Amino acid sequence: MGNAELLSIHLYPVKACRGEAPREAEVEPWGLAGDRRWALIDDGGKVVTQRQQPRLALAAAELLPGGGIWLSAPGLQPLTVAVPDPVGTVALEIFRDKVEGVLAGAEAHAWCSAYLGADVRLVHMDDPATRRPVDPEYALPGETVSFADGYPLLVTTVASLDALNTLMADGEHAAEGPLPMNRFRPNLVVAGTEPWAEDGWSRVEIGEVSFRVAKTCGRCAVTTTDQATAGRGREPLHTLGRHRRLGGKLVFGQNLVPLTHGTVRLGDPVRLIT
Repeated sequence: MGNAELLSIHLYPVKACRGEAPREAEVEPWGLAGDRRWALIDDGGKVVTQRQQPRLALAAAELLPGGGIWLSAPGLQPLTVAVPDPVGTVALEIFRDKVEGVLAGAEAHAWCSAYLGADVRLVHMDDPATRRPVDPEYALPGETVSFADGYPLLVTTVASLDALNTLMADGEHAAEGPLPMNRFRPNLVVAGTEPWAEDGWSRVEIGEVSFRVAKTCGRCAVTTTDQATAGRGREPLHTLGRHRRLGGKLVFGQNLVPLTHGTVRLGDPVRLIT
């Protein structure tokens, strides 16, 4: 891949909320340390995302030492939420997966419900090593994932976003572009590749950590949500539908599963493993 390198790192302490972009991050078997260990559930126990609540894009979650979080959102005073004691669990559902989580305190539920104008509860995944296996169709034995959509990490490339924006510029919704990378909510962004080079990856090494590529990432309505305003448009799904349709999915980026542990850092070289 020549001079491919890790351009940025992104982790999202609360699923669907705005995340943070550290200079380095520890890679655990189920994803970046602190990534999507928290999620919101509705009164039926289903995980709430920007699909149902685009305003979550404007709520920020910052990771605190020990795994707690600091929440902020327009119109509310910030709130610090500690990791709850795992004295009991509640059943929840995330994309048909039945999972157990630990409820945060009542103050956190009230804060999140007030922001969304809906009855929601905040839950923490206490033990990502056992709570939720990766889709067995694409997993190796024992692989698990946090509250991410389905896989421990998502990688995207700058060259592919540039190519997608070029395609968008020639389309009927060109005024919506160019789009920033945050529409795709990746964990790792790689620079220095050819457009769509990641389609051919099977194993990749980023700095000191090795990953296997589980599958391409099918995209949903969250990508049409402006992460700065929570407004919705038609892109990039319209253009992906014309140019990046694979197996009935509109695809952008690749899902990764760590093969080793370690720390990834900005500027780390990215190499294919053969």
